[in-house]
Amino acid sequence: MTLGDAVWHQIFNFTDYGELLTLVRNSLVAGVALGLVGGLAGVFVLMRDLPFAVHGISELSFAGASAALLLGANIVAGSIAGSLLAAGAIGVLGTRARDRNSVIGIIMPFGLGLGVLFLALYKGRAANKFGLLTGQIVAVDTPQMSWLLGTSVLVLIALAVMWRPLAFASTDPDVAQARGVPVRALSFAFMLVLGLSVALSVQVVGALLVLTLVVTPAAAAARVTASPVLLPVLSVLFAVASIEGGILLALGSSIPISPYVTTISFGIYTVCRVAGRYRTRRWGARRLPKGGLSVRTPPARRTP
Repeated sequence: MTLGDAVWHQIFNFTDYGELLTLVRNSLVAGVALGLVGGLAGVFVLMRDLPFAVHGISELSFAGASAALLLGANIVAGSIAGSLLAAGAIGVLGTRARDRNSVIGIIMPFGLGLGVLFLALYKGRAANKFGLLTGQIVAVDTPQMSWLLGTSVLVLIALAVMWRPLAFASTDPDVAQARGVPVRALSFAFMLVLGLSVALSVQVVGALLVLTLVVTPAAAAARVTASPVLLPVLSVLFAVASIEGGILLALGSSIPISPYVTTISFGIYTVCRVAGRYRTRRWGARRLPKGGLSVRTPPARRTP
């Protein structure tokens, strides 16, 4: 066997694939739930310009998961605790964009440093350490499944309740506040929801690549539509496709799931970006002031 064949079989190996497929039923179900959470939360991440916050929350989520691993506690619970702590700090201390970015810049290295410390003290399997950074959803067990699904349901209910006022406050906060919408309370509540979403996504792709589930699907959808209905639908579909495809491809290999998920997600974004450019040239476009979302408008008719 040549070196190229050996590498190919290490990346894509479908030997006994049918038997292995029965072992990841929990993972596939969890992937759908996490795709829903990441896809819907990502819409508001773009509208509120929070991709940097997602990365900052993921670092403290990594610290919480590492602490739980060291103490022998539930890793998902530790990840959620770290995410909520970071999201709450960002929501309270970073009311303005400049202040928020400063807070995130402080939290990120602190969380990463704590996570590295806890992993250095952990004397168990090296695969457990590596999984916190790169994801390991292929081996979701029943206790983790309960945590993932329960937290996903909580996030989806919260998003459903606050969707309309949060969309209003994200698009035009000054007008929303004048109309009586509790803008600050919604902002803090969404940060907590985002913290939960990030903690769940960390279980799939790890702390280092969490943006690929919470940001990339929504960014791809925003390239091809500005419809308030179609945008979240496409974002969810792209997130679910990335997760499920990553699980199915990673099943027969010895490589972590994150490279597969990130590659599929990036491929979807690239296709949508090309399609969006073609549509822009054909119809024209104008930009909304926040979130990087595009609204497509037909060209003006020429008067005779």
